[in-house]
Amino acid sequence: MVTIASTVNGRSSPGILSRLKSRRYAAYWMVLPLVILIAGLVVYPFVYSVYLSFENKAETKFVGLKNYKRLLNYKTFWLVTGNSFRFTLTAVFFKATLGLILALILNNLPFGGQRIWRGVSLIPWVMPLALSSMGWWWIFEPTHSAINWIIVQFGGTPKPWLSDPFWARVSCIVTNIWFGTPFFMIMYLAGLKSIPESLYEAAQIDGARALQRFRYVTFPMLSKLIGITVMFSTIVTFANFDIVRILTRGGPRYTTHLFGTYAFNIGIESGHLPRGSAVALFMFPVLGLAAFFILRNIARGEE
Repeated sequence: MVTIASTVNGRSSPGILSRLKSRRYAAYWMVLPLVILIAGLVVYPFVYSVYLSFENKAETKFVGLKNYKRLLNYKTFWLVTGNSFRFTLTAVFFKATLGLILALILNNLPFGGQRIWRGVSLIPWVMPLALSSMGWWWIFEPTHSAINWIIVQFGGTPKPWLSDPFWARVSCIVTNIWFGTPFFMIMYLAGLKSIPESLYEAAQIDGARALQRFRYVTFPMLSKLIGITVMFSTIVTFANFDIVRILTRGGPRYTTHLFGTYAFNIGIESGHLPRGSAVALFMFPVLGLAAFFILRNIARGEE
């Protein structure tokens, strides 16, 4: 093997090729493709979106914060803001609750039954969201609604699931809950498997009932996992696009638009890319603050 070396002040020092072959630099080379991928798919689009939001519609003139100021004066923008928070808080709450209930049920099943039901429960989550949203669109579609058919069979009145603002919001939230609950379930189930049985045995010896064992053993042991899972789901739910786009396209009268679909509507469909970028960037501080407070509470819990 040829070693490139240089002599400085009469002392031999390793050359560039030798340094690049060292373990220290090998680690940097291995990480470099990932860094390039993140820079190309995350950093560059984000920086360009920020730059774009400061331009006019024709992208020929710098207008500063004009796009943001115009959005703050739109009633539709505040409607979309309310929709996004309502959609996210409601969906994440029910996904976290139902996921925990399912995890507790599966954790108490025999091991063979666990594997079967665990696989069945994961089907909504592993299916492509666009495909499952199309299935839900057929279920809610007024003319051929499967739910309305069942309601009529029991003597009820059909509901305008996708044409009434209230029921359209409910339909989008229900679809998101159906899709996201298995993620919470599998995360909680993994956490439950890591809790030592000796803690439950000690609590049972002390006379703790099932609810008390959950309160003083299960929940404290899962609190950190719950916080991280809720944070991740909040980010994904707040930026949701597929469900609303397929079910309602933001209607009726913008009452189901979220930040993602509204940004697409303004930026792509209406042709105002700078203002669409401004709408999308409004999500960044909200999600950043949510992540900050959740992670801070997790850190406090560890102390």
